Amino acid sequence: MTGIKVLDLTRIMAGPWCTQNLADLGADVYKIERPGSGDDTRGWGPPNLMDAQGRRTQESAYYLAANRNKKSIALDIATPAGAQALLDLALHCDILVENFKVGGLAKYGLDYAALKQINPRLIYCSITGFGQDGPYAGKPGYDFVIQAMGGLMSITGERDDLPGGGPQKAGNAASDLMAGMYATTAILAALHERARSGLGQHIDISMLDCQVAALGVQNFNYFLSGEVPRREGNAHVNLSPYQVFATADGYIVLGVGNDGQYQKFCRAVARPDLAEDPRYQTNTSRVIHKAVLIPELELLFLTRDRDTWRRLLDEAGVPVGVINDVAQVHEDPQVRDRGLKFSLPHPIVGSVPQVRNPMRLSGSPVSYRNAAPLLGADTQDILARLLGYDQTRIAALMAPGVAREASS
Repeated sequence: MTGIKVLDLTRIMAGPWCTQNLADLGADVYKIERPGSGDDTRGWGPPNLMDAQGRRTQESAYYLAANRNKKSIALDIATPAGAQALLDLALHCDILVENFKVGGLAKYGLDYAALKQINPRLIYCSITGFGQDGPYAGKPGYDFVIQAMGGLMSITGERDDLPGGGPQKAGNAASDLMAGMYATTAILAALHERARSGLGQHIDISMLDCQVAALGVQNFNYFLSGEVPRREGNAHVNLSPYQVFATADGYIVLGVGNDGQYQKFCRAVARPDLAEDPRYQTNTSRVIHKAVLIPELELLFLTRDRDTWRRLLDEAGVPVGVINDVAQVHEDPQVRDRGLKFSLPHPIVGSVPQVRNPMRLSGSPVSYRNAAPLLGADTQDILARLLGYDQTRIAALMAPGVAREASS
């Protein structure tokens, strides 16, 4: 995407995750932030970066996670001069991504209908909680709310009839991240279409739409059976045995995905009777009879330690894994060998850790240029170099209440 320019009017996670993907793929991303405070997530700490004197900076972990490779421009679009500067930037950009409330940019003359008239090649992506129409269109959208409304919390967590049962959100911003990925995909498709037609288009990404779509097979479990999917804890609704098991000293995850793997599993654990039992010979029958099979396996796994079971099942070619915490993830030999953790320079602390983008392209690899920028760090450079603003005009824009250059 080298040479593609993106105007980023997003904050929090869904939008920034999308634009970070585009930046990693080589696009120039200009992040517009409120003077003085910037993206809301700059204040979503601790943890935050600490400076050399041990003082907490404005750079929170949340902000750093989703804003790599971007340039920050501090601009108050509520002022005529700020709105004009943004309009001028839009004329030079290929893509605009925003997550304002529906209609929120129209009062500044920065909605798609207005910008299309002056830049018909512009791809304009709107990410909202509920989409551009419908009875909820005007409501704000937050990940936690979308996880609840979109059904994810109804299928996440322990079964209601067991201790600890009840609604449970995912351990990260799953709805935000999914919306960001769908937005990335849609933008790339729109770029491909523009190469054919020469025209941009408006992309309407609803977090609720994305979450409902991301229910995946659970939608079809409901459509075909008429039964509402419920929380199953760490078990799979369509496969068995496919869940967490306690061992003598910890836990393992067993993921038997087909009948051949089940036969291998039975040989590895020296239980040929479980392979021969007609109740367990196909996945369908194992799911039907899992109330009998699973207690048998629970007793079996308690007879040996976790690492012994993992070794036996690995050697047999049966999908198995241990449950790592985040620290253990980054010490895992596969994760280390793939180089998922690395560092980028940062003006306050020298360098900050990063997680490598998982999109690995042989011909146009992801590039890493800078960590998440300080607030307004690139205001003067972009306005002068891209827009040709002189220093007088830039100084007027950067006056108190209009824009403020970041300092390190």
